Amino acid sequence: MFINNFDPVAFELFNFQIRWYSLSYIFGILLGWIYCKRIINDDEIQKLFDDLISLIIIGIIIGGRLGYVILYNPIYYFSNPIEIFMFWNGGMSFHGGLLGVIIATIIFGKKNNQNPYKFLDLISISAPIGIFFGRIANFINSELYGRTTDVPWSVIFIKVDILSRHPSQLYEAFFEGVLLFILMNYFLKKNYLSNPGLISSQFLIFYSFLRFLVEFFRQPDEHIGFIIFNLSLGQFISIGFFTLGLFLFFKTKNEVKS
Repeated sequence: MFINNFDPVAFELFNFQIRWYSLSYIFGILLGWIYCKRIINDDEIQKLFDDLISLIIIGIIIGGRLGYVILYNPIYYFSNPIEIFMFWNGGMSFHGGLLGVIIATIIFGKKNNQNPYKFLDLISISAPIGIFFGRIANFINSELYGRTTDVPWSVIFIKVDILSRHPSQLYEAFFEGVLLFILMNYFLKKNYLSNPGLISSQFLIFYSFLRFLVEFFRQPDEHIGFIIFNLSLGQFISIGFFTLGLFLFFKTKNEVKS
């Protein structure tokens, strides 16, 4: 059993707190960007991808925040609208951030007369890097913790309670970060980039499937609980993205055949 009592603040700089969660975003985006630049072999796409990074960051932040506000706690935030802008208090949705990135990339692609899937495929290959760092930060912050258990590797999150829980954040870091990264790069080696949209669809399918499974070990939000059939809101959202991924996969496959 492990006792988690980490300080969410990594260090202070001139009385300004630098938190692990902020660092996870910085390192995740930076390393993902660097990795994508190694993959791209088209000078024009590489230059455009560099220009896209700022929009990706905006999409992650705005989409992630609005996703959390609308999907997970709308009543509270609509009663306290000023707190919607208080990002430092926490509250980000991965699925909301994903939608934000998709919308930003589609707009960017249309504006530059490029197939948006060319960029979305690159983002899908590198996204697990950011997911990994994000889940590690969740673990440090004692948030998105797991359900109670007596397994030998259970964790007590002192900031939450004194119950032994699944370290679900670490499960997600492995499955949605490490394993998904390996899968996406397997598809890269299979030359799936030559069919724009194929890797993006695989990302949606496999991320949603892995997230759905890990949610069985994750404690649902207290103010939401289970929806129906003992399934969480995150699982229902994952079903929606899984369906979207399947639609995109078969659509792309059919376009390639024709």
